[in-house]
Amino acid sequence: MKIAVSGATGRMGKLIIEAVLYSDDLELAAAVTAPGVPKIGTDAGAAIGKTTGILISDNVQDLAKADVLIDFTRPQATLAYLPFCITHNIGVVIGTTGFDTQGKERIAEAAKSVPVVFAPNMSVGVNSVLKLLEIAGALLSQYDCEIVEMHHKHKVDAPSGTALEMGRRVAQGRGVDFDSVAVLSREGHTGERPDGAIGFAALRGGDVVGDHTVIFAGPGELIEISHKSGSRAGYAQGAVTAARFLKDKPNGLFSMSDVLGFN
Repeated sequence: MKIAVSGATGRMGKLIIEAVLYSDDLELAAAVTAPGVPKIGTDAGAAIGKTTGILISDNVQDLAKADVLIDFTRPQATLAYLPFCITHNIGVVIGTTGFDTQGKERIAEAAKSVPVVFAPNMSVGVNSVLKLLEIAGALLSQYDCEIVEMHHKHKVDAPSGTALEMGRRVAQGRGVDFDSVAVLSREGHTGERPDGAIGFAALRGGDVVGDHTVIFAGPGELIEISHKSGSRAGYAQGAVTAARFLKDKPNGLFSMSDVLGFN
């Protein structure tokens, strides 16, 4: 399979390029980034000491060489790539977070034409935790649920997409609408905690890759389910696994649970 990587000069982009280059069944077809980035015109494998012949570019036309685009950028960039992918029948793996409702609707619409894996977190471990949270949400439905996440100081959205998905899975396990019970922040005189609420706290600082803890607080006890990332390598491997999953799929919107066979 021929893979294009957008956000090629970012933290995740570099790791995904490395994962593709060290895969026997994948070929790097393009590496694109935002206009004005200093590394435009350099070899995409330079960061890991490899010469690939693929130059980092800001030209969307380069994506036409690929079977699948792996995208870890910003919502506005992802949405700008989608029409090109539809026109050229390119599958898309989207690890970008921070989409609003309209952005998610545009992704769902694109998936009617091309296959799309859209997931807030590509890690096998995180997606295993998400499955556990559906079960815990049902078993501990009378317990207060709070979700605490911490990321590096450069992260631009909060709560993280992973934290929000964790909350959705708890709500799913409880059979309730997530948006009606989510408390995304608290400040000032908030009053007592509403029964059934799913609360969030977002911390930012240093170079923390991503730590998430879901707390179920009941009478006299706490149950915690946590996932802590020591590096982004697991996300990159999950992304290339998702790309492989899209092979021969004509269209459709898929999650990492679909990719990993958890559904």
